[in-house]
Amino acid sequence: MLRSSVRVLGARDLEAAVDLCATDPVSHAFVSSRLVGGLLGEAGRAEVWGYHQAGDLVSLCWVGANMVPVAAHGEAADAFAARARQGPRRSSSLFGPRDDVLRLWAGLEGTWGPAREVRGEQPLMVCERAEVEPHPEVRRTRPTELDTLFPASVAMFTEEIGYSPLGIDGGAGYKAGVAEMVSLGRSFILLEPGADGVPEVVFKAELGAVTGAVAQIQGVWVAPHRRGEGIAVPAVAAVVEAVRRDLGARSSLYVNDYNQRAIRVYERVGFVRHGCFATVLL
Repeated sequence: MLRSSVRVLGARDLEAAVDLCATDPVSHAFVSSRLVGGLLGEAGRAEVWGYHQAGDLVSLCWVGANMVPVAAHGEAADAFAARARQGPRRSSSLFGPRDDVLRLWAGLEGTWGPAREVRGEQPLMVCERAEVEPHPEVRRTRPTELDTLFPASVAMFTEEIGYSPLGIDGGAGYKAGVAEMVSLGRSFILLEPGADGVPEVVFKAELGAVTGAVAQIQGVWVAPHRRGEGIAVPAVAAVVEAVRRDLGARSSLYVNDYNQRAIRVYERVGFVRHGCFATVLL
């Protein structure tokens, strides 16, 4: 019964899938951005699984490098887990609304586990407008600055995820992803002269998901030797104001509950809690 309730969605399901994400545009920004970006059913990228009740789409799950449930409560999460167990694992992480992710993982852990790490409490926050003065020198990264940005991106990833993204390809794949963020205008940077006079990255952030309503900020990083100087609050505020001004959207992000310093930064900027995420790293 569970297997028959799940099917891969296609172009004819796009409107229903977008409408489902729109029931909570902040929580479902990642999947919504992929749907409106035309990635539904795109060969080789990811699949979107739909769960139906009485003929209506009530839950879905993005399945690619990440597995991301949408409104996957109870039996829907169990159905997605049953479908995932039928084939090889293609995802390196699960993330999304906490209860859905943890229910999904409960059905997968026996087959996919153990997890490298389960981050079960990640406040999901949203900000309409920055409540502090934005840093005037935070701006979008220029394509010519990719080589300057890249080491900071590697450092951020390594610090956050626990291993280097350089991998067996020497970082070519990861660098391509960073370059795409730059080319799309979704990478923000603050450069200042280093000790040798060469510009260095003091702050960086990206917009990992963009919809008409929400832009999800990710990859927030301040150079370790500049932490504690009060850079993060105005720098994040500058990103929030760029999102509001240029995209007409709210900013959202999620953060590990143990990172109280970051939570205080976001609260000072004007972020308030919207919900809770969880992430399972495999």
